[in-house]
Amino acid sequence: MAGDLWRLDATELAGLIRQRDISAREAVQAHLDRMHKVNPALNAVVRDLSEQALAEADAADARLRGGAAVGPLHGVPITTKINTDQEGLPTDNGVLMAKDLIANEDNPVIGTLRKAGAIVIGRTNAPAFSMRLTTDNALHGLTLNPWNKDVTCGGSSGGAGSSLAVGIGAIAQGNDIGGSVRWPAYCNGLVGLRPTIGRIAAFNETGARTADRGFAGQLMAVNGPLTRSVRDAELALSIMAASDARDPLWTDAPLKGPAGTKRAALVIEDDLPDVTKAAVRCAGGYLEEAGYTVDEATPPSMERLVPLWGDIAMCEFGFTLSPLASKIGDDGMAAAFGAFTELMGHNDAQRFLAAMRERDTILRKWSEFLSTYDVVILPALGARSLAVGCDVQGADAMKDVMHKFRFQLGLPVLGLPVLAVPMGVSDGLPMGVQILSAKFREDRCIAAGRIIEMNEPPIAPIDPVF
Repeated sequence: MAGDLWRLDATELAGLIRQRDISAREAVQAHLDRMHKVNPALNAVVRDLSEQALAEADAADARLRGGAAVGPLHGVPITTKINTDQEGLPTDNGVLMAKDLIANEDNPVIGTLRKAGAIVIGRTNAPAFSMRLTTDNALHGLTLNPWNKDVTCGGSSGGAGSSLAVGIGAIAQGNDIGGSVRWPAYCNGLVGLRPTIGRIAAFNETGARTADRGFAGQLMAVNGPLTRSVRDAELALSIMAASDARDPLWTDAPLKGPAGTKRAALVIEDDLPDVTKAAVRCAGGYLEEAGYTVDEATPPSMERLVPLWGDIAMCEFGFTLSPLASKIGDDGMAAAFGAFTELMGHNDAQRFLAAMRERDTILRKWSEFLSTYDVVILPALGARSLAVGCDVQGADAMKDVMHKFRFQLGLPVLGLPVLAVPMGVSDGLPMGVQILSAKFREDRCIAAGRIIEMNEPPIAPIDPVF
């Protein structure tokens, strides 16, 4: 059994360790063996923490033998992302100039996972400054999608998605300001949870050395888990949502709320591929069978979400990232960011203020919409897939890519919880949908996700197809 432990989800693995059916060392060793076998073909994990992980596993086993209280992830191997502080390791963000930027303390999200007993076996790749739709950078190189090496594994948590899809770690920590948890989840056939703004505390000490958190981050950036099952997403959320005084935005909101209307809205747009429309309607059908009332309905101002993301974020990025894009020695990031800037435009104070006013109006309209519907089922992508390098082909190509990517990029403007769930495999690639709900109602997303998963069982882990 020990050799196949990497196939289990975190919930089952944690239970076996607590019951002492297996040891933490056996669990960690199985995942390390898997990593050493398949990661060279993928380049998903870019920092191997085998020695540290095995030492922590031995200590975990000793605590269990000694009868000490243990956390809900005791002995469970996980991965963390290179843009998130982990004590004693570089937060290099895929950037050459930051390769020796060593964190003095854990980011709250990593700290809470480790306090719950999780053991970090490796750090996963991300594009430079987490600003691309695919995961490639001059420091660590390209990460491949295990389903198809010519299709992007997603960004910016692409290393997290690619590694988890092949059984490296049971939970992968990621973050999302424009799709960076949900997008790799879709690309790799995983569950990905983008929580409500303020639900999960975050603080990077390495970033605070030079600058405070920007307003785009305050409004739209979240940490969240990638998992292979919905129950693991719920478990990870319950751990990651712990309070931390370092994040003034953290909110003490209950993880469970009152019962709702059991109504679901399906978002179907005319230019979607037939297979994408079918996935959304199929998800709606599963909910209807479970007692939901299901309507095809268009939420308010969907067409304005991506422009607002640009108006809000580019005002900040124009000051912070534009001067660096051509200086960090990463041609891919420079090309992608240049095309994105040409498409979105540099912002100014007047446009930013107008965008913030409009955002408030749109949030009110969405709040009213979500008083009728418990959940909204949305496509993950306005296309079947995107190719590696899709974001470095110039502004005209970026315009087409951004239109297809609208269901990822626009939703962070709302600050609402969204759960990405897989919906089987079509033509050799994962399918999936997104489930959105009201503020701090991750529980409604998870409840709907469980129903879908009962009908569409998890499709990972897999062996790389190449």
